[in-house]
Amino acid sequence: MSDHSVFNSTYRAFLFDMDGTVLTSIAAAERVWTTWAVRHGVDVETFLPTIHGARAIDTIRRLGLPGVEAEAEAAWITEAEIEDVDGVFEVAGAAKFLRSLPVNQWAIVTSAPRKLALRRMGAAGIPEPEVMVTAEDVTAGKPDPAGYQLAARRLGVEPEQCLVFEDATVGILAAEAAGADLMIVTATHGQPVETRHGTLASYESVRVLVDAAGLMGVHKI
Repeated sequence: MSDHSVFNSTYRAFLFDMDGTVLTSIAAAERVWTTWAVRHGVDVETFLPTIHGARAIDTIRRLGLPGVEAEAEAAWITEAEIEDVDGVFEVAGAAKFLRSLPVNQWAIVTSAPRKLALRRMGAAGIPEPEVMVTAEDVTAGKPDPAGYQLAARRLGVEPEQCLVFEDATVGILAAEAAGADLMIVTATHGQPVETRHGTLASYESVRVLVDAAGLMGVHKI
């Protein structure tokens, strides 16, 4: 965990990515995408690292496979992932951390469709927020900032007043483009992360303090 300025700042709202940030679904997602890739003749080893953090439809469109209907294939991916939540777990301490926040001052912004997001959150014990932006809510997914901008708007704040918790490159780019501060959650990273943003290895090592004006700050325990 870095000694970054985000630990000495206060925010109107916290915005959380889902997969890799408050829960881990890597094993389940990679099982489904491996099946799909093999069926379409896509090299699994080079393809799998590209799936994380992006909407399924954007991932499929990016490949430009001839004769593939992206909408139909994305729907298949979603249904398969809804069926397979084996190995979907909470990132340690995330649920308790989220429950410690004022309910009207945090949101989840995910590239997953809403039905899949709720399924994974239920499997991992993650509380459902009052505001959740999912794949259906935006026409352009991460790294486009639209999702984070929409979540801030629904919470009645500006993106610049928010701290975004992210883990994936496309999400980091989206939050940067939105103008928000960033906390990079490294709990699910296998390698050290080099970043100019604050980093958080464990939710269990921090707590949130809310001041008299309702501003929230992340403080090390």
